[in-house]
Amino acid sequence: MQRVLVTGAKGFIGKHTLPLLLSRGFEVHAVSSKFIQSDDNYFWHQTDLLKFDQIKDLISQVAPSHLLHFAWYTEQKKYWSSPKNLPWLQSSLVLLDAFKNNGGKRAVFAGTCAEYEWKFSTYFENKTPLNPNTLYGACKHSLQTVLDSYSRETQLSTAWGRIFFLFGPEEHPDRLVSFIIKSLLKNKIASCSRGDQLRDFLYVEDVASAFVSILQSDIEGPINIGSGNAITVKDLILKIGIKLDKCHLIKFNAIPTPKDDPHQLVANITKLAKEVKWAPKYNLDAGIDKTIHWWRKRLL
Repeated sequence: MQRVLVTGAKGFIGKHTLPLLLSRGFEVHAVSSKFIQSDDNYFWHQTDLLKFDQIKDLISQVAPSHLLHFAWYTEQKKYWSSPKNLPWLQSSLVLLDAFKNNGGKRAVFAGTCAEYEWKFSTYFENKTPLNPNTLYGACKHSLQTVLDSYSRETQLSTAWGRIFFLFGPEEHPDRLVSFIIKSLLKNKIASCSRGDQLRDFLYVEDVASAFVSILQSDIEGPINIGSGNAITVKDLILKIGIKLDKCHLIKFNAIPTPKDDPHQLVANITKLAKEVKWAPKYNLDAGIDKTIHWWRKRLL
């Protein structure tokens, strides 16, 4: 049986990978900073991934054949520029080396579209320039660069999932989709920018399934994870308003659009679709419906 270790296993994406991995025959080992009792399905490991000795002890104990690495600093509105990105870059490198040195065979790490130079429309792996303008993007890009070189030198099979825009239940309430849903369900005004930016949104369970499919493939290097479809932020917000019959609470042009906000960010997903042979389970409407249902249960 193949044994997989998932970091960030209680996080927004990581939690959705666990049942998928279990259904595909993996022995699933999950990492959390807090104690969680292991059960018949998952082996939980309480580990501080910023402490190198704990990383090495964990990898030595589990000896995973596969690794899905999601854990990172993600505090909303702070992670883009926080120096706390640096320790996560360092710990990820320690994790990578320990994984390889303990017999690891296949690793997939989570990246971000923030690695790209944001002045294009559609973004292609190994073609669109990489020139991050945030510390978060720079640290992720640095990790991907080392991962790529390390893999070539050691013959470790690795891939890098470059995530675009995701949404779903349990997302931070200040993120766009959750903010709009929460505001409208509470009958509060949702103040928005003009909303003409084009973005690529993918439901979180599909993001998780894409990572699991990549892990089970032999495709290496960066792989965009998105829908491949563009929608304006305004149209996305109006979809939510129509579903809740509360468009009158949405106020466009109420807040300024950031000056450095790119007009269009859309993933080319040819590699994901054709080489990994992955397809989403949910369309945008279905994902919004599931997210609304979750917020209704939470708020009403």
